[in-house]
Amino acid sequence: MTMPNQTASDIPYMQQALDLARQGEGHVSPNPLVGCVIVNNGTIVGRGFHQRFGGPHAEVHALRDAGPSARGAVLYVTLEPCSHTGKTPPCADAVIAAGLSRVVAAMRDPNPLVAGQGLARVAAAGIAVTVGVCEEDARKLNEAFIRHITTGRPFVTLKSAITLDGKIATRTGASQWITGEPARQAGHRLRHAMDAILVGLGTVLHDNPQLTARLPDQPSVNPLRVIVDSTLQVPLHAHVVDVAPERRTLIATTARAATEAVAQLQARGVEVVRLPAYDDGRVDLDALCRTLGERGIASLLVEGGATLSATLLQRRLVDKVLFFVAPKIIGGDGLSAVGSCGIETMAQVIRLRDITTQRLGDDVVFEAYLAR
Repeated sequence: MTMPNQTASDIPYMQQALDLARQGEGHVSPNPLVGCVIVNNGTIVGRGFHQRFGGPHAEVHALRDAGPSARGAVLYVTLEPCSHTGKTPPCADAVIAAGLSRVVAAMRDPNPLVAGQGLARVAAAGIAVTVGVCEEDARKLNEAFIRHITTGRPFVTLKSAITLDGKIATRTGASQWITGEPARQAGHRLRHAMDAILVGLGTVLHDNPQLTARLPDQPSVNPLRVIVDSTLQVPLHAHVVDVAPERRTLIATTARAATEAVAQLQARGVEVVRLPAYDDGRVDLDALCRTLGERGIASLLVEGGATLSATLLQRRLVDKVLFFVAPKIIGGDGLSAVGSCGIETMAQVIRLRDITTQRLGDDVVFEAYLAR
């Protein structure tokens, strides 16, 4: 199960499988995004992707699409076929029963319940196996799933729209709009793909955001709205208190929250969770991440202000940063994207790695991962 038997056509077919997998964004978590194509004599005869949590996996959809043409064909899948019974039967068994000649997987499944057993079962049935084609792309696609399944915590992305000099608003708090329409639409697509979105009380009080995903070209899936509010001061008229089946809200608070305030919010359908507090009385964000992970939240998007962002960075709870940078300058009296992190020397700075950039209209998206 190594790379030497890779063929020249493996990469383009796997890239098609990766494109299919992305169609499941917003619908399959905490399961991984998985795509599959089946090729017989150079022709794609089956396509499939994991469409919804609890539904058939990508391999099953592709095998159904291929029908009898799957016999003797090559199956390309972005993640190792599962070998255990969960909400669906093992995909490895379906792959074996289809009479395929070869299985190409982008990566092994990091889920301890699989961890190579699916590919081993396929290989033991006499089917040729290749693993590792487009593995880097597959790992990036499922970085949230990998983080959650191996640590129990969500993958945390810190997102901010900033000016060229790192400001998120003027000194009066004006921030609409720092970035252009293409960048704002990218932000909504990001929300659609995430399990939860996190802000602090200050953002709710100042901006009264809806924290929903609004896409012009497809139905949107809203993330769970998570508000950090140590003393439960969120107003009952705030948009985040407007709860419906498609707009859920969880407020993380502490023992300092008044019982009456808890009852009022719960009566509106808001879930209130009391968590431990740091020494300064604010919600323990480490405990919050653990709690969200236990609830199946694999991906968490942070759109909070300077204080929340700084605390998460200080606690090393951020995995990736996405800064949408506009070619604008506000100046020193503007509001900074990140508050004080207690850094006094260059040796203490928070370092980033694997940096990429993308142009969106006049703006530039800066993506990087925190160095561990």
